[in-house]
Amino acid sequence: MKTKILVISIILFLSFFLKSYAFLHTDGQNIVDTNGDPFLLRGYGLGGWLVPEGYMLHTPGYGSPTHIDSLIRDLIGSQYTEDFWEIYRANYVREIDIQQISSWGCNSIRLPFHYKNFYDPSAGNFLPEGFSRLDSLLSWCEANNLYIILDMHCAPGGQNKDNISDSDGNEARLWTEPTVYQPMTIKIWKEIAQRYANDTRIGGYDLLNEPVLPTGYSNQSLRNFYVQLTDTIRSVDANHIIFIEGNWYATDFALLTPPWDNNMVYSFHKYWNETTVNTIQYLIDISTANNTPLWMGESGENSNTWYYETIRILEQNNIGWCWWAHKKFDTITSPLSAVINEGYQIILNYWNGQAPRPSPGFAYASLLQMADNLKIENCEIRPGISRALFDPDFGTNPQSFVPLSIPGIINAVHYDYGKNAVGYVDQDYKNTSGAGGTVWNNGYQYRNDGVDIERSTDPQGYIYNVGWVEGNEWIRYTVNVMIAGEYQVDFRVASDGGGGQISLYLDNQSIGNPILVPNTGGWQNWTTIHTYNLNLPSGSHQLILSFPSGGFNLNRMNFILTSTSIKYDGSSTPITFELFQNYPNPFNSTTVFKYQLPQSTHVILEIYDVNGNKVKTLLSKVQPAGNFEIRWEANDIASGIYFYRIHAGQNIVTRKLILMK
Repeated sequence: MKTKILVISIILFLSFFLKSYAFLHTDGQNIVDTNGDPFLLRGYGLGGWLVPEGYMLHTPGYGSPTHIDSLIRDLIGSQYTEDFWEIYRANYVREIDIQQISSWGCNSIRLPFHYKNFYDPSAGNFLPEGFSRLDSLLSWCEANNLYIILDMHCAPGGQNKDNISDSDGNEARLWTEPTVYQPMTIKIWKEIAQRYANDTRIGGYDLLNEPVLPTGYSNQSLRNFYVQLTDTIRSVDANHIIFIEGNWYATDFALLTPPWDNNMVYSFHKYWNETTVNTIQYLIDISTANNTPLWMGESGENSNTWYYETIRILEQNNIGWCWWAHKKFDTITSPLSAVINEGYQIILNYWNGQAPRPSPGFAYASLLQMADNLKIENCEIRPGISRALFDPDFGTNPQSFVPLSIPGIINAVHYDYGKNAVGYVDQDYKNTSGAGGTVWNNGYQYRNDGVDIERSTDPQGYIYNVGWVEGNEWIRYTVNVMIAGEYQVDFRVASDGGGGQISLYLDNQSIGNPILVPNTGGWQNWTTIHTYNLNLPSGSHQLILSFPSGGFNLNRMNFILTSTSIKYDGSSTPITFELFQNYPNPFNSTTVFKYQLPQSTHVILEIYDVNGNKVKTLLSKVQPAGNFEIRWEANDIASGIYFYRIHAGQNIVTRKLILMK
C-alpha cells in the first residue's frame, strides 16, 4: 500500500512539473505554453555578468570586455586577473539574485553571453566550466519558475563594430570575414543546442544581439546567416524558439520576412524614443502580416515614467519584454546598485589620468572589495524600478515611498511613488531624444524619477536634497497626521539667487501663504525658513509642495505641533473652554498662548516659576466668547521651566513651558 501511494505521489509530482515547466513555442502571434495558453514573457537581463561593459563598471576608454580585461591585467598581472574574474562572476549573479528577480514578478531571464564563455578559439575546445556555470543558473531558475533565453551577446569577430560585441572597434568581422567567424558561430550554437535540446528550462535561443551590418552589406546577408544558424540548430534541436533580432541594433527587419521557421519570434530593442504605440507600429504590422510573435528583448536606461509607459504599450499589444539590466555600479536605472568603494575609485581615477598608478597589492585588494560589493546584500536597492515595471497602479495612484508622520521630519526626496503627474511633476522626466539626450534626473542620485536629486552637504539635513527646482513643478507626499492642530513648518533651503516660492496643499486645498526662498549665497549654503499656523486635521492626507517659481534646493521639512486648537471662522463660537499648549515650546524669548471661551467671562493669564512665585500677569480683563491668542516677549526673563495659568470663570488650568535662550 505504501509503495502504491509513493508511486502515485511521484506520478503526480512529475505531472505537475511537466505541466508547469515545458517547452514554450509559438502559435500565430502568440508565445504559448504547453497547454496552448498565451505566455507573456516578463524578464530581466543579466547584463554585465558574463559580458562586462565599460559604462556599467565606470571604466574609461573603449569599454569592451577585452579592453577592461587588459586594463586590469596591466595593473595586477594575469594570474591575479583570472582570480579576480572568478570572484567577480561568483558574486555578480548568485541564487539569491535569481530569487530576487522572480520576486519582482519576472517569469524569464535573458542571459547575455560572450562566446568565449563556452569556447576557446585558440585551442578550438569547448569549456566545461562555462557550461557548468550555465547549468547552475538553470537549476536556480528552475527553483524560481524562470525560463532562460540564451543571448549570444558577443559573437566571434563581432556582429557589430562596437564594444558591446567585443569587436576590435574597427569592423564587424562576423560579416567582413565570414569564412573565418561564421563557421565558428555556427559551431558554438550547434554545441549549445545539442546539449540543451531537451531542456524545458530554456525558453529559446536569441541568436545574435544587436547586429549592425557594415556599409555595403544588406539585410540579405543577415537573413542568409540566420537561416544557416537555424538549419544547424534544427538538425539537433526541434524544440526551442528561435529569436531573431533585426539589423541596426535590433530595429530593422527588412528582408527578414517572411519567417523561415515555424517556431520563430522577431525580437526588437527599444531605447530613448517616445512611449507611444506609433514607435512600434511598424513592428506590430510585421507581426500581423507574418502571423509571428514579437518580443522586446532589451530596454532600459531611462526614467521610471518611461519604463511604465513603455510596458503599457507593449503589453496592450501582446508583446513580452525583457529589461536591461538587473545590477550595475552606482546607478539609478537598475533595481540593484553596487557601491563603488574608495579603492576602486582610486583605480578609476588612475585610468582616467587623475591619480598616480596604485601598487599591484593595493589594486588587487581594491578590486576584490569591488567584487564583494556586487553581492546583492551589499547593493543599494532602487525599489521604484520594479514598481514602475510591475505595479499597474504606478501610473494612476500615488503610494508612500516610506511611512511619513506629522509631527515629524519629512525628507524632500521621500516623495510618493508614481509616474510624472502622479507622484510629482517635473519639466524633464524622460529621455525621448536618443543616446545622450534629455537628462531626467540632473543629479543622477537616489531615485530614477524626473525629480532632480543630488547629494547634500547640509549639516542639519538628509544626505540627499531635491535640486534644480523649476517653476510649476510639484512633489506629492502621503502623510499621516497623528495629532490634529496647528503646526509650524521649518524648511531647509539653499539658493544662489533667491526668488523661489513654496506653496502647500493638503488634499488639493491650499494651506498657508506662499513661502519665499531667500538668496542663501550658494546651492549648498543652507538655511531654515518658517511658515506658521498651518491647521492640519488628523488622518491620512495628500500633501503637495508646489513651486510657483524655482531656483532653489530643498532638503527637508520639520512639522512642529504648536497647538491642538480647532480653527473656527469668525461666525463660529466654541462650545467648550480650552487652554492649548503654548507654541513654540521650548521657546527662545517669544511664544504664543491660545485659548477659547464658550461665553463672556473675566480672564486672568499669569506666569509662575517652579517655586510658585508669580513672574508676570499677561492679561486680566473681561473677554467675549471666541478664540484668542496672546504673544509673550520674555526678554527680561531668565531661561528655565515656568508655568502658565489661566483663570476663566469657573475654569482654572495650568500648563508647563520652557524658556531656552
